[in-house]
This record gives sequence, C-alpha cells and structure tokens, in this order.
Amino acid sequence: MSTQELVANCKEQFNNAFGENPQKVVLSPGRINIIGEHIDYNHGFVLPAAIDKYICFAISKNNTQDCHIISLDLKDEYKFNIKDKIEPVEQNWVNYFLGVFNQVQDKIDSGFNIVFSSTVPIGAGLSSSAALECGFLYGLNYFFALGLDKRQIAKMGQKAEHTFAGVNCGIMDQFASVFGKENSVIFLDCDTLDYQYAPADFGDYTLLLLNTNVKHNLQTSEYNNRRKECEAGISIIKNKYPEVQNFREATMEMVEDLKDEMGDVVYRRSRFVVGEISRIQELVKSLKDNNFENVGKLMTSTHYGLSKDYEVSCEELDFLVDNVLKEEGVLGARVMGGGFGGCTINLLKKSEVKKIIEKLSKAYLEKFEIELTPYQVSVSEGTHFTD
Repeated sequence: MSTQELVANCKEQFNNAFGENPQKVVLSPGRINIIGEHIDYNHGFVLPAAIDKYICFAISKNNTQDCHIISLDLKDEYKFNIKDKIEPVEQNWVNYFLGVFNQVQDKIDSGFNIVFSSTVPIGAGLSSSAALECGFLYGLNYFFALGLDKRQIAKMGQKAEHTFAGVNCGIMDQFASVFGKENSVIFLDCDTLDYQYAPADFGDYTLLLLNTNVKHNLQTSEYNNRRKECEAGISIIKNKYPEVQNFREATMEMVEDLKDEMGDVVYRRSRFVVGEISRIQELVKSLKDNNFENVGKLMTSTHYGLSKDYEVSCEELDFLVDNVLKEEGVLGARVMGGGFGGCTINLLKKSEVKKIIEKLSKAYLEKFEIELTPYQVSVSEGTHFTD
C-alpha cells in the first residue's frame, strides 16, 4: 500500500466511524540503522534514518471528555476518559498510547478521536512502537499546545516504552522517527544526543530489507548478557588505562593488550564495540564522499563482527548475508537490529533488486521452508502532518 493510499484509507475510515473528516493527519515513520547496532548502550554513535513506511493517524478533538482510538490493522479499539487513572492494560498496543498520554494528562482538556493504520511491518525491527509513540505525541502537541520540541517528543516516547510497554530501549528509535530527514541519515551521539545529518542519496543504489520472518527467543536474555560482558570489558580497560572513560576513548591496541586478561568472550565483545565505533565514523565520511563501495564494505564488516564477535546473528540471517554477497551489484549486507532474527539490510544496484529478491526468496524457502519478505525502502522525512 502506498503512503497516499494509507492516508486516504485512514481519512475514509475516520469519516465512517465519526461522521466527519479528521482535523489533522500525522505520518510517523519506521526507521533503519545503517550500522551501529548495540552501540547505543556502549557510549558510541549510531547512524539511523527514517524510512518511507509510516503509521498514519487521523485525529480530531471531540470537545467531550472521552477518547476513542481505533486500530484498523488490528480491528480493535479502545476508549477511555481524560480523567481516568492511567495504568497499563492487557491490550498491548494500547499501552504505547497510554504511556504517552500519562505524561501529559494534566494538560489535556478535551477528548479526541483517532483512527490509525500502518505500513511499518510489525516485528521486523523497524521500530513500529517508536513510530506509534512519537506520532501520537506529535498530534497531542499540536492540539493541546504542549510546547514540546522534537527532542522532548523523542524522550517522552522512549519513557512511554520504559514505563508502560516494559521495554528498556535506547533513544535511537524515537530520535530517528522524529528527526528523520529525506535522503539523510542521522549521525547521533548516544550520550549527548548531539547529532548531524549525513547525505544518503544512494544514486544508482538502493536499500533492500529482507525479513527472515524468524525471531529466536534469545533476544532479551542475550541482550542483558551482552551489556554485562561489555561492562566487564570496559572495566578491565579502565583499570589499566585510567584516562579512558568509555569505549569511544578505547583503542584496538588496548583491547589486544588486555586479550588474555579479558578472556575470549569479553575480548571479542570489546573488539566488536571498539571496531564498530571506528566503522561508524568512517562510514559517515564515505557517505559524504559518495563512496558507496566503502559504505557496503563497512556494512559487511559490521555483519561479521555481529555474527562472530558479538554473536547476535543466527543461521537464517547468516545464510541471507552470505548468499546475497555472491550476487552481482551488491555492495554490502548485514543483520539489522538486535539480532537473532528480523531483517538483513542490503545495499545494491536498483537494477538488480527484482532478480535478487527472486533468487534469494527461492533459496531461502528451499533451505528453511520459510517465506522471505522483501521491503525496498527509501530514506524519508520524520514525523509530520500530511496537510
């Protein structure tokens, strides 16, 4: 479904439900990350971008105290009163709305009606939850003159996820959804939230996501383990090199020097983090120079770092990366997101997309008896009104 069709459908269904046209329509995008997975909690940088897959919200104030939210995709709805005590509920999708509303409830003086629908695939690692939180808050910010800037919207979206959805996520997803800019990636410092845009108009090349349609249950437990292993690594480095505050100040020479003391696992985790922080900075320069060949090489280096050193890949992801790299016109490929399933992100020639989708889909089905889902994406605008 195109973005235009998404908007038209939301408007039509809003009219059907409430007997009038919506006063505003918000589009809030999903996101990709070019490289920089698992670096947000290691005091590094990330390189996300908003994409042309959106959650669309048709919204009106209704001048009552009742709020009515309709999910077209889930064929579900939820009603509450602006004076209600706001607590998490069993309908999981509702908690993303309530976690946002809870933070601004004292400033809301009217009920509202919302119809929403999405082209952001759920569970593919494209941050549909961040798009939901930030798009909803963007609408409330307008209707109730909350005076929030983009940074506050991103932080409050993150807080909603922590408090009501129970996911201890970093800031990258919400930041990318709100600050996204067409044909630009965001070079974001995860410590200070300082950022700059780097060009991402890939010319004859494009980004293709291949969804494995698997999610192994290791993600939460292994995520927590990786954090502990990285904390152990930086602690050993700081002990010998007290001038080092965090991984961005560490060097590969330091990691190699302490290899025996760290032990194999902590050494490999630390080697990945220090290498990735360096790769991100090199990749930003390559984008500015339109050196897409090097962008692709760095993406692929990241994949093998995530697979071998950080150990967050899986057989399905490795199969897709190994096989797509054999194809003509492919510059680079890697696992995207937390790992253990989800999507690969691939940089390849536009002219080769159709052929590669057909070939990889066939090979993947034969190997795993699972259908592959491709998404061709463009780097797009952050959360905005359509009119």
